[in-house]
Amino acid sequence: MSGHSKFANIKHKKEKNDAAKGKIFTIIGREIAVAVKEGGPDPNNNFKLAQVVAKAKANNMPNETIERGIKKAAGDADNVNYEFCTYEGYGPSGTAIFVNALTDNKNRTAANVRSAFSKGGGNLGTPGCVAFMFDEKGQILVDKENCDLSADDLMMQALDAGAEDFNEEDDSFEIITAPESFEDVRKSLEDAGIEMASAEVTRLPQNYVEITDETDITKFNRLIDLLEDDDDVQAVYHNAEIG
Repeated sequence: MSGHSKFANIKHKKEKNDAAKGKIFTIIGREIAVAVKEGGPDPNNNFKLAQVVAKAKANNMPNETIERGIKKAAGDADNVNYEFCTYEGYGPSGTAIFVNALTDNKNRTAANVRSAFSKGGGNLGTPGCVAFMFDEKGQILVDKENCDLSADDLMMQALDAGAEDFNEEDDSFEIITAPESFEDVRKSLEDAGIEMASAEVTRLPQNYVEITDETDITKFNRLIDLLEDDDDVQAVYHNAEIG
């Protein structure tokens, strides 16, 4: 049993997402466009697109919206000019922060990310300075309230499909996969009618850093909010545990 309520974090994210669903759909639309340009419009033959579609479904994007986005991207592939980029740095209390962005203007995005770190009491670092503190994994969260299976049955379903690990929280089940096994596990759960609160390939911290100072907590929250509110930022990963 872990001390970190991952589902509580997901619910917090979803509340923010629901408040800005249009923005979330726009961000996912960009990811669809880039994935289609790189690997084609068929999720069965395009692993990256399959990941984005899973993320879209976890954010309650309607199937017709997803399909429309894929068709539009297939027709406009030559016009897609977004680039993936990453930023790494340190937040208050020595926390590690890793940022994924998708942008059509790297100078603008870099300036915005640097400003967020500065305003939040952190420091933007050099490439690789914190990446080694995170493991890239597939992570699927299932709300206990929405799951009819027992913990043992869900665990066997996930492990049989290729999952690496299974954890039980107070309010949720967490399924961990290797990135290359994520889609097989996710589809197995979907085919079994298991509702997923979140399903994505993410970066999980190897260790957590507790923040107990109230000033640092305020600064850290501001830093994360500034990053997540930026239109070019796709995801923010950190190893902070608020004390």
